[in-house]
Amino acid sequence: MIKTYAEYKELVEMMIAHDRHYYDEALPVISDYEYDQLMIRLREYEANHPDQIIPSSPSLRVAEAPTTGFEQKAHMVPMLSLANTYSEEEVGDFLKRIFKLTEKNELDFCCELKMDGTAVSLRYKNGQLFHALTRGNGRSGDDITANIKTIKTVPLELQGSNYPEDFEVRGEVFLTLASFHAINQERQEQGLEIFANPRNAAAGSLKILDPSIVEKRRLNLLCYSIAEGQSPVKEQLEVHLQLKKWGFPIAELNNLRLARSQRDIMEFAEEIHKKRDHLPFEIDGIVVKVNDLAYHDILGTTGKTPRYAMAYKFAPEKAKTKILDITVQVGRTGILTPVAELEPVFLSGSTISRATLHNQDEITRKDIRIEDIVLIEKGGDVIPKVVSVDLANRRHSNGAWYMPKNCPICHAEVHKSQEEVAFRCTNPLCTAQVMRRIIYFASKYAMDIEHMGEKVVEQLVEKGLVTRKSDIYRLTAADLVQIEGFKEKSIYNLLNSIEASKNCSLARFIMGLGCPYVGTETAQELANATRDIHVLMNMREEEFRAIQGIGDKTAAAIYTFFQQKEHREEIEELLICGVRLQKMGEKKINPAFSGKTFVLTGTLTGYSRDEIASLIKERGGKVSGSVSKNTDYVIVGFDPGSKYKKALELGIVILTEEQFELLLG
Repeated sequence: MIKTYAEYKELVEMMIAHDRHYYDEALPVISDYEYDQLMIRLREYEANHPDQIIPSSPSLRVAEAPTTGFEQKAHMVPMLSLANTYSEEEVGDFLKRIFKLTEKNELDFCCELKMDGTAVSLRYKNGQLFHALTRGNGRSGDDITANIKTIKTVPLELQGSNYPEDFEVRGEVFLTLASFHAINQERQEQGLEIFANPRNAAAGSLKILDPSIVEKRRLNLLCYSIAEGQSPVKEQLEVHLQLKKWGFPIAELNNLRLARSQRDIMEFAEEIHKKRDHLPFEIDGIVVKVNDLAYHDILGTTGKTPRYAMAYKFAPEKAKTKILDITVQVGRTGILTPVAELEPVFLSGSTISRATLHNQDEITRKDIRIEDIVLIEKGGDVIPKVVSVDLANRRHSNGAWYMPKNCPICHAEVHKSQEEVAFRCTNPLCTAQVMRRIIYFASKYAMDIEHMGEKVVEQLVEKGLVTRKSDIYRLTAADLVQIEGFKEKSIYNLLNSIEASKNCSLARFIMGLGCPYVGTETAQELANATRDIHVLMNMREEEFRAIQGIGDKTAAAIYTFFQQKEHREEIEELLICGVRLQKMGEKKINPAFSGKTFVLTGTLTGYSRDEIASLIKERGGKVSGSVSKNTDYVIVGFDPGSKYKKALELGIVILTEEQFELLLG
């Protein structure tokens, strides 16, 4: 509990910083639950000391600040955020307030999923999508229409009839867990910071200025309401059904429920909580709304939240376990990352044995030590995190843990600059760094060298056959004989893949170089802006800053990278070895693909849909979303749907992933 104005002021400043991490950077440093507890303390103090409220207090805000680069537009009807609670008792208090204000003893309540995404408002005029906005400050938001149009389930034109001439639909943009993990895996392989959870990945995606990049994120939408006073139906449950008739994606009907009492609501909450781990997306609770829309106007709002609705949120799932050891991983840029090796514990549907500790600052702040009993939490994270230490169970003999002074792989000196929290191995020839750089260079996001996986690269580096990227293009059959398990066919396949990779796009080549802070999106921006690797190598720092989407930190890193002699020499070596960079717009035309139309269906295992689409387009083919008589091939994964059946009916050639690879040659 806050007792003094100084403590209150400090909390306001802390929460403003957390808002910046959450909304502007999409990189939160605390969980939603921790943030909500801080907000409760803040509001308690402000309720008791209304004369001391600081105007910039986060309690007075609805959501994020405007995003640079997007036009601001007003909502037709203010877009408020919901009051929320983790307490069953407060759910009961909410019902009592509703019954008192409406002078009713009984009402129906519509219970819905609380999607863990980012709220948006879609405005339609005469049945056509007019614009889409973020929540913003509740009165106006960023115009993200171009980005929203990349979501395949968003209706650009409404179906049916009976829709208002001009109205707003509210919904939640989210990522499925499968898409989220794919994005984070890609970011990890690119050496970029991973998203904390699907919600922040979705929010961050909507703030990208280039819609073609947003499209690759495979965002989804779920709609749940029509702005107050605009609905042609009379009940909230009917709203969902009406939205579906107009073509909007809504929650499955078995995840909606009418309730008449606190008991009904809590039974629904318990049912959804049990389903939570089996849903393909993240939720963080349920939403309870008065079902009769007429009472929405009567009950009104508090200025920040509607009185007719509230969110009951699930407390984050946690488990206690023991830290058996703290190990250190070395990345391709030399960054050392500490990882907690845990006594295995079952949490949120899987057994957890490792948890990232991020960096030394995080370990020091939480005072994490080997043999500590810790509380771990698993939300949308790729690797679970340590929330806190059980100090009561700590042995006195345990000492504080510090990053090693020498690299655990090559034993070179470890250095930390004042500008960053990371510790780095100072030896560029460290085998861990070399191996990671080569794996990254050969990956499907960069040079796309098939048959050169992690185990192959590990042997190539350990045997001294490859110490830098250009060495790959000097490998011979005599070299590859030394690789365990490599016979004539394996050698032939790898050498062919290496040769094929020599013809690549400028964006992929830039990716493969491994410049800090440069992922697929930035690499494409650099390729679009320069169109020539030598132009890129000789640009000034301010020229990099002038490229859309590149900030000061990234611009400085790119400039420094290309000024380093060893990097410039390696680029020239790669070109001497025969790497040929396609001119912008040039395609690797393949007769089997040229002018052909492909359709994808089912769950693919070896590639993402974006990867296959890219491979097809690079070779002169086209990708369609539907099967017709003009379709040439249908690529089929597991559990194919109606597209597969239609392809069979039309006699179209069906390809498995293995057959597609054969077509690639």
